[in-house]
Amino acid sequence: MRKLLFILLFIPFISLGQKDYFNELVCADSLIQNNQIELAYSQLKNLEKTIPKSDTLYDYTKFYLIDVISYLENNSRLNEDFSKSLEYGLEALDLLKKENKRFNKEFAERKPYMIKNIAVSYSGLKDYKKAKKYKDLLYKAYKHKTLPEGINEYFNFDFFKVDDKNIWGYEWFEELPKDRFSTSFTKIVYYVYSTNPDGSDKDQLYRLHVLMFHGKNGNFDYVMDKRFETETEEIEGTMYSFIYKEDIDFEKLHNDVIQIVKKDIQPDTRRVRSKDTQNSKIEIKL
Repeated sequence: MRKLLFILLFIPFISLGQKDYFNELVCADSLIQNNQIELAYSQLKNLEKTIPKSDTLYDYTKFYLIDVISYLENNSRLNEDFSKSLEYGLEALDLLKKENKRFNKEFAERKPYMIKNIAVSYSGLKDYKKAKKYKDLLYKAYKHKTLPEGINEYFNFDFFKVDDKNIWGYEWFEELPKDRFSTSFTKIVYYVYSTNPDGSDKDQLYRLHVLMFHGKNGNFDYVMDKRFETETEEIEGTMYSFIYKEDIDFEKLHNDVIQIVKKDIQPDTRRVRSKDTQNSKIEIKL
């Protein structure tokens, strides 16, 4: 989060009428520096209700409030408190929408990230219909080419823990091609990480790709692939027990990933690619 006192030093003049507002902002900043984020949130919420829009400090109050809410949202989401992260996420998005014209472009570009975070929270609450509603907003922006760099090709839509592992689900905007043999296409990737003592990501263990099936089959369009890397090789394998239609059942997919991770299920096939470009080879085993 930005340091509030540093910003306020650049305001050339604080009138007597603004003195209390200024002190309240300084108080909120002090609470944040002392890691009392929820108290700072309450302080800023109270200030938001009283400070007029015409006041010089109004925009700074809003900027800082959104930063604090976003921090609390992120912290709740990473701790799988999805009810709380959803509450914070919806509040932050509502604030940004109401004050959109007052924010610069860089700040306004946070909107799609807020939307994807809300989708993650709904997925965490197993409300996949509402998660789709927010994902559809991202797809609409993708088609209009209005997404900022960093979220213009894919987005995080799911996060959860399985035992001592962090699982991150990412979805690509690209749609299934008419010609199934024209490209190799991944729609979803779940990244599986080991964790540090504080619960943060440590090492990527492997990836689970929801991969387009090359060919036509009335029963499915995607199949699961398990992939990981060593220093010298890329190892892949297909898991034909886990298949999906074009309109992916995300609840089933979520549960499939849990099953694969918990049981350490291995692929039905094995493809090994050497990383040595001069002596590259592909070994395929059934």
